[in-house]
Amino acid sequence: MKKEISNAFGKVFLTIEYQQEKNWVENTWLGYQTTESIMKGANVCIEELKANHCAYLLNDNQQVVGPWDHATDWIAQDWTPRAIAAGLTHFAHVVSPESLAAMSAEMMQTKIEGSFNMKAFDNQEEAKAWLMAAQKDA
Repeated sequence: MKKEISNAFGKVFLTIEYQQEKNWVENTWLGYQTTESIMKGANVCIEELKANHCAYLLNDNQQVVGPWDHATDWIAQDWTPRAIAAGLTHFAHVVSPESLAAMSAEMMQTKIEGSFNMKAFDNQEEAKAWLMAAQKDA
């Protein structure tokens, strides 16, 4: 079941759905992200990973606008250990083509490198193929 996460103004900034047939949680982030929206959405993502005993995450940022580096320390120091405790082992990150968002993704990847298997992609097809291959190898 797809969950839509909204900000204080009722605007959806994230959809989260466990794809049972693919065995991954799929996040689709939309628009500009504040620290609060990232924290709220990322915490719901952990709940979804836990509820479905899921180790695989497809995190799509293609529709993100602007930087979100204001949250990378929190992601690295707070979210990452909790995501690992929830069972996350593989994180496929589809990067926004928008340059400031892409720079934020690079910063996040540098900060959490080595925590779990993470790879950045330019499109969903490659990210999905990587997650499927990881499951076959598990």
